[in-house]
Amino acid sequence: MVIRSIAPNDSIERYTALGVEVLAGKATLINPWTVEVALNSGQTQRLTTRSIVIAAGAQPVVPDVPGMAEGGYVTTDTLWATLAGMDAIPQRIVLLGGGPIGCELAQSLARLGAAVTLVKAAPRLLLREDEDVSAHAEQVLTKEGVLVLTGHKALRCTSAPKAKSIVVTSGGVEQSLPFDLLICAVGRLARLTGYGMETLGISTGRTVQVNGYLQTQYPHIYVAGDAAGPHQFTHMAAHQAWYAAVNALFGNFKMFKVDYCLVPHATFMDPEIARVGLNISQAVSQGVPFEVTRYAMASLDRAVADGDDSGFVQVLTVPGKDTILGVTVVASQAGELIAPWVLAMKHGIGLNRILATIHTYPTLSESTKYAAGVWKRAHQPTHLLRWAERWHRWRRG
Repeated sequence: MVIRSIAPNDSIERYTALGVEVLAGKATLINPWTVEVALNSGQTQRLTTRSIVIAAGAQPVVPDVPGMAEGGYVTTDTLWATLAGMDAIPQRIVLLGGGPIGCELAQSLARLGAAVTLVKAAPRLLLREDEDVSAHAEQVLTKEGVLVLTGHKALRCTSAPKAKSIVVTSGGVEQSLPFDLLICAVGRLARLTGYGMETLGISTGRTVQVNGYLQTQYPHIYVAGDAAGPHQFTHMAAHQAWYAAVNALFGNFKMFKVDYCLVPHATFMDPEIARVGLNISQAVSQGVPFEVTRYAMASLDRAVADGDDSGFVQVLTVPGKDTILGVTVVASQAGELIAPWVLAMKHGIGLNRILATIHTYPTLSESTKYAAGVWKRAHQPTHLLRWAERWHRWRRG
């Protein structure tokens, strides 16, 4: 029902009403100026154009594990249709992958009653986050009944009637995991083949190679979204789509370079994990000096009242200054709470000005102000406070 209510936002009918001609079919680049569309109706139509925007997205990565194809598996593209065709949630689920999508799915399916085993070859979950964030995510999943096997590599699958299993190894020790459903969520790769880029010789690597204006080596052919990279986020695809469309339409007058300086992201577990800018591991690896300020959600009245006070707000700042380098939020609705931090960093608003802003009580957004307050207490002017203490002592006689 929820999906049905959202679907019209991206429907053919909506875009047609906006004046967009929508052709349903498979498009192929014939030459730099011509696109051929094999329509779903069975007909073929050729279009000539002055500009082309490629937004081909990405596809799931399927690891090369012997026997997996024979035993059967689903990806993040096919999972929902598979579940919709079942009478009940499979009881035993093995999920390969411990990134944001893997963690989100593992928690969701466990809450629906499945016995979920999450297998990840890397030593921890959510490798792009700090180690304590990864540990928090694993603790949450474990508490909800997910068996988390990090540092485990999938070796092979075996299948027999009603007896499917996958063999994993860690430290040379093999372990067989029986399953009713095997899910691959180990990542996604840009779709680079099948629609004519090879014929035109458009340069690719893991993504299509574009310049700061999203142009390929053909200046009138642009790429946006997962096919362009560097971030596989829906909000980044929308961000790039604006630049690609505007540059394609008005590039003869002015070109706009894509701004990648502040790209927030969120992992929609419960509690959510959101970040913008640098975290500790990135700052250390890049040699960026920083100070850390941390505020626990357990100290926030609204979080306590909601019975959902797990997590924290962690802010990295320039040493001795209130300039924000990055923020990580682990909390209920962290994806919402990261927004004011993005705005502050975008417009150079420091912690002092955040602290001076009135926030509604009691709300989760107060965590922003209170984190700034923690920083302020650590940087209070002690010499002025000592002077004020002496002055008030003198006034009291």
